Amino acid sequence: MDKKQVTVAEGSKQAPEKYYIQITEDGPYLVYGSPTIDQEIIAPNEEGSSWEYRKGLKFDSSSACVALCRCGHSKNKPFCDGAHKHVQWDPRETSSMRPILEDAEAFEGPSMVLLDNEKYCAFARFCDAYGRIWNIVQRARTEEEKELLRHEAGHCPAGRLVLYDKEKKEVYEPPFEPSISVLEDPGIKVSGPLWVKGGIRIESANGKSYETRNRVTLCRCGASDNKPFCNGAHASMKFQDGLPLAEEKNKE
Repeated sequence: MDKKQVTVAEGSKQAPEKYYIQITEDGPYLVYGSPTIDQEIIAPNEEGSSWEYRKGLKFDSSSACVALCRCGHSKNKPFCDGAHKHVQWDPRETSSMRPILEDAEAFEGPSMVLLDNEKYCAFARFCDAYGRIWNIVQRARTEEEKELLRHEAGHCPAGRLVLYDKEKKEVYEPPFEPSISVLEDPGIKVSGPLWVKGGIRIESANGKSYETRNRVTLCRCGASDNKPFCNGAHASMKFQDGLPLAEEKNKE
């Protein structure tokens, strides 16, 4: 890997080199470095809005290389079982290689600026928990309001929403270890994308690396038109991976 070809987003740091994901041209994601892979379930607040993540199942990621499904048809999700060879799906990567913030819209307030690139929306809906984040940022002055902004933006798994602190003159990013989570969204009864955390490098099938970011979401339903990244298509198509949620597993 040519380190000069890897761009790291402001506020993020790159994971150790052993961690990276290679996208195969018409097949799965190949994961190297043995990052932890688990299930995370979007949990609501008392009003029913997305608010926290709850840990669920754990998956074996001890192999030197783990293949994760990206066509949406594997019967052994989240792992690839070769289904991509026998089903009709569009594996083409259509996302830009441009840094995500270059095309982001800015919403400026007295203490923070919210940067939003809607093309990367994973439809996790943390941005609406206690008022829409786009409205809150334009009035936020108190520490309580700023903490709410950090919570809502920081829980956006795709990193579509990024906060810039005007006083500290820095981008806010929550701390993550290199890891991958299989998202589940029982609030709308769908299975979500792969949540890649901690600055894991993602390499295109053409050998070039996308901008390394602290948090991104990769499509695993096969229907995003911003591949390899999620664009929320799993919600409209009601994608289900068939995996039990943690509490269901415990009842067995």
